[in-house]
Amino acid sequence: MRAIAAPADKRFRRAHVKPARKRQVSARRVWLAARVVAVLGVTLYAGWRGTALVLGAPALQVARVTIRGNERLSTGEVRSIVDGLKGQSILTIELAEWRKRLMASPWVEEVTLRRMLPSRVDITIRERRPMGIGRLAGALYLVDAHGVVIDEYGPKYADFDLPIVDGLSGRPNAEPNSVDERRAMLAARVIAGLQNRPDIAKRVSQIDVSDAHDAVVILEGDTAMLRLGEQDFADRIQGYLDLAPALRERVSDIDYVDLRFDDRLYVRPVSSKRPATAKTSASKR
Repeated sequence: MRAIAAPADKRFRRAHVKPARKRQVSARRVWLAARVVAVLGVTLYAGWRGTALVLGAPALQVARVTIRGNERLSTGEVRSIVDGLKGQSILTIELAEWRKRLMASPWVEEVTLRRMLPSRVDITIRERRPMGIGRLAGALYLVDAHGVVIDEYGPKYADFDLPIVDGLSGRPNAEPNSVDERRAMLAARVIAGLQNRPDIAKRVSQIDVSDAHDAVVILEGDTAMLRLGEQDFADRIQGYLDLAPALRERVSDIDYVDLRFDDRLYVRPVSSKRPATAKTSASKR
């Protein structure tokens, strides 16, 4: 019997599937991913290790600290404040924290710290300048123009030739931390206004700023209180000095002299409650 060849139905043709190739692609991707992870791990470790070596390198550790600008604050005191700075990595030290420590000293008005590679830190200090000796709570303190109490006045500051300043807080027997900045600045303006007249400045013994708008001064060797207001301090004191001999002839014991007015002054004797008026022709200098 003869076999009959029937045409194959193309609708039922099987696709050629190669599962072995898919498995090869998946394995290759896993291998590539593993290599990438391994390379990244080695790179990160090398970077971490390199950073650690750099930061810990002896050549980049702070070995020297230079200090400039300090006069009253000794170099030893500054070094004690920044004790622990040496030996740290110059790349990672928090200079802001060390600056904060230095600014806590009452003598320090401003300070800057700079990294100087490879192993030096420079410290530049600007100290506060006392403008007077404030009398507070029965004690004497060095006070700057902004009312900051720097230190208690004592023998170690005997070289300061400064006037005593009363009324800095506006209240009697006030604590040292209650200095009023307005009153301190008024006293500082009086002192600054006399800088061009050293002959007058050296005679000012006391300044009272109990009234923030009226500075009162007492001259050395004179008991009269001179009310100067808020301006023209040198000229007003000079006006008093010019007329003092004549005033003393009329009033032997003067309580105060009000010099706040240009054309006349008021003199109150110690024994009187009412001030006397006198015209002044003293020229302004």
